[in-house]
This record gives sequence, structure tokens and C-alpha cells, in this order.
Amino acid sequence: MALTFDRKKLVVAEVAEVASKAYSAVGVEYRGLTVSQVTELRVKAREQGVYLRVVKNTLAKRALEGTEYECMSDALRGPLILAFSMDDLGSAARLMKDATKEMSQLEVQFVSLGGELLPASALERVASLPTREEALALLMATMQAPVTKLARTFNEVPGKLVRTVAAIRDQKEAA
Repeated sequence: MALTFDRKKLVVAEVAEVASKAYSAVGVEYRGLTVSQVTELRVKAREQGVYLRVVKNTLAKRALEGTEYECMSDALRGPLILAFSMDDLGSAARLMKDATKEMSQLEVQFVSLGGELLPASALERVASLPTREEALALLMATMQAPVTKLARTFNEVPGKLVRTVAAIRDQKEAA
């Protein structure tokens, strides 16, 4: 069933709104997938905070105008699924990396991050980016390390004094 003009406007507005809020995007060719496989992929995407949309390339180009993902316009060729990370930088890349292992028909075409179009080979690097919680944990560990070391150093001075006094006491008792 063909989309009406009003429906096309809604699709363009929806994708444009998502693109304006997304952290990163991945374009994947889905030729050869069954409906059940696409449905399974959508369920996984929803669970991981990824917006997944099959949209005509001409509509996608219109939707991406004026967003940082406008760089993807030239790469929109063939039947594509657009995946936008809504929670963290690497969620869409992680989803597509796992999906390409399970579904051999999926072929990553491009990755977009920070207004820059990256080749499909960059998927692994983007997928390895930490989640927000992991990044905060790393930051907190880095911030806590000097304080912990300082506390250990201050604690070592009286400990060394106590060990020295105990050694002198033991030496005098033995003599």
C-alpha cells in the first residue's frame, strides 16, 4: 500500500525529530530478511533504546536535512534500515553488530557519529564505546584513585611507627 502525502509528511517529521535527538546512527541493508526476523530486530532495538525505522531513501533524505545526520544523504542507497541510538553513543552499533552475527543477510552500509559519516568498518569501534553508566563508573574510579592513594599514604605513616615500636620492643625483650 502506497503512502499518502500526509502520511509521508508524518514519517519525515518523525524521523527528523528522532535524528535531532539521536547520539549516533547506523544504516543497514536488510535485503533477504523475513518479516519475523525484522520484527525480532525491532523488539531487540526497543529493549536497547534504539529507534529502528525502514523508510524510503527519498523521505529519509528530507528528514535528515538540517540535522547532524545530513551527511548520510549520499549514502542512502538500496533498502535500508536506519537505526538511531537514543540512550548512548554505541547502542545502535552494538545492536547491529550482534544482529549481523545472527542474520547473515544484514549488511552494514555506514555509521554516522557527531555529524561525520564513517565507513561500515567503523561499526566495531563505535560498538565498543562505553555506555553512559560504564563511562560514569570509569570517571568516578579515576576521580577516586588519587584520594584513595592519599588516604593509604596517610594511614601508612602511623602504621610504620607502630611496627617500628613493636620491633624495638621485641628486640629489647629478646635481649
